[in-house]
Amino acid sequence: MAVRVQNAGRYRDIAMALMRHGFGYMVEEMGFFQALSLPRRWIMREGIPESKSLGERIRHVLEDLGPTFVKLGQLASTRSDLLPAGIVQELTKLQDQVPPFSSETAKGILEQELGVPLEQVLIHFDDAPLAAASIGQVHIGRLVTGEKVAIKIQRPGIAPVIRRDLDILRDFVALAERRWEWVIRYQLREMVEEFADSLLAELDYSHEGRNTEKVGQQFTDHPDIHIPKIYWDYTSAKVLTMEYMDGIMLNQREVLLNRGYELKGIAQKLVDSMLNQIFIEGFFHADPHPGNLMIMKDETLAYLDFGMVGRLHGDMKEHLASLIIALMRKNTDSMVRAIDKLGMIPEGINMSVLHGDLDRLRDEYYDIPFSRISIGKALSDLFGVAQRHQITLPPDIILLGKALVTLEGVIEHLDPNISIIDMAEPFGRKLVREKFNTRRLRGKVFSGVSDLVESIIELPGQARLLTSIISKGKLKLEVSVPEVEQVMKKLDQISNRLSFSIVLLAISILMVGLIVGAALSEQKWNIPIVEIGLVVAGLMVVWFIIHIIRSGRF
Repeated sequence: MAVRVQNAGRYRDIAMALMRHGFGYMVEEMGFFQALSLPRRWIMREGIPESKSLGERIRHVLEDLGPTFVKLGQLASTRSDLLPAGIVQELTKLQDQVPPFSSETAKGILEQELGVPLEQVLIHFDDAPLAAASIGQVHIGRLVTGEKVAIKIQRPGIAPVIRRDLDILRDFVALAERRWEWVIRYQLREMVEEFADSLLAELDYSHEGRNTEKVGQQFTDHPDIHIPKIYWDYTSAKVLTMEYMDGIMLNQREVLLNRGYELKGIAQKLVDSMLNQIFIEGFFHADPHPGNLMIMKDETLAYLDFGMVGRLHGDMKEHLASLIIALMRKNTDSMVRAIDKLGMIPEGINMSVLHGDLDRLRDEYYDIPFSRISIGKALSDLFGVAQRHQITLPPDIILLGKALVTLEGVIEHLDPNISIIDMAEPFGRKLVREKFNTRRLRGKVFSGVSDLVESIIELPGQARLLTSIISKGKLKLEVSVPEVEQVMKKLDQISNRLSFSIVLLAISILMVGLIVGAALSEQKWNIPIVEIGLVVAGLMVVWFIIHIIRSGRF
């Protein structure tokens, strides 16, 4: 394996972490001992910890390797459609906790990013951070205009560290794909690229600012929901200045009870606002855990931290509606079609086995009332079927599943008698009505006709291209022997229909010529030319049709 010289130390750190937690065989098979000049005896220094599961050992490796890998592990915990349940369960335990950097460093970054001395922006800045994480930390301050703000400041030097680790991770996956089939089966390359995009987006705080504003626009007419204001004059890629939110986090259940808050009302408000984001707006907070949710003094529900959001575009919502309809009707065929449209059913999948798994899943929930169904378990079962059949669902659908599971956990903590599925029913009905909306159907029909017309217009060009490819001998056909007869029959049908069309066209042109000629002719013939032409043409058409029908290939 070729190791980039500038990253050799980091490769060594990764190799050591793998060996420490029982993955020495991977280090050996990928050729790290030779590339990094590691003593071969190290592979046996630590045996596989038999008391720990595979998921636990993976979690410990990620924790040892620091913030980038911890963050990637947290993102990986959302892909229950690709990873086994035991690994996902362990990855959810990863904690993004690192020591804070100094307040002097934070102030220096603020001045550098805003381009002005700090005293021109703030009249107060808390030296002790409110919270610290791997990418940044939050300080409380007060603007010169008097507003109290929360200022998120990016950790110095974290961006190049993350980019370096992502490059190394890509190298690892590319190397592992050549050695282990399971790396391809679990689509680790695609997963790493997906996580890399998400992680790199988090390095630009302006993305989070725009996400916050976009969700805020959804609730301009909902006084009981509050989204923090973004101060764009004091925001950059590395600094995010937002309205300070003062209230009680939803994970402080006892405090809420002691202060007289009605937990059931809070739970209903939370579910209703989340379902509105998901099913109506199609743009939602994808990490609604209790630390990102707050009840303010006026009983307003506030959302925090929009670094992770999900999007459901029109087609995706339509396919989701189809899946909901199929689930309601217990129709396995429709479920398969909806899953196919939502995701990507791989080539060569055993459809009968897939149908059997979905039938068993359907039967498991057949007679259970919605109010008694755990949405977390139902989604876990569905993602389990997808994972067994290597069906890749869109990342936003997985984020939706994660958000709903997280939401269910929060609701159970507040009021276990509330059913998310019961509250989702009116939203589902609206989604179904939207799917069959007359205006929407007209739009889809018009779009389909436009596509058809465009395809017809492009047909001559495509035919010329195909002719050119055939003439150059570059056309590659893959036809198995049992299919040859069927293909030849189809070709006969196509040629017969094409011939029939050409004959009809020729006769039509001939008849038009006869009619025009008869009309323009100055000679007065007593011979009924047009009538004779019609009889002859009719006989030719009848003979041609009989001939084709007898061949059985029309």
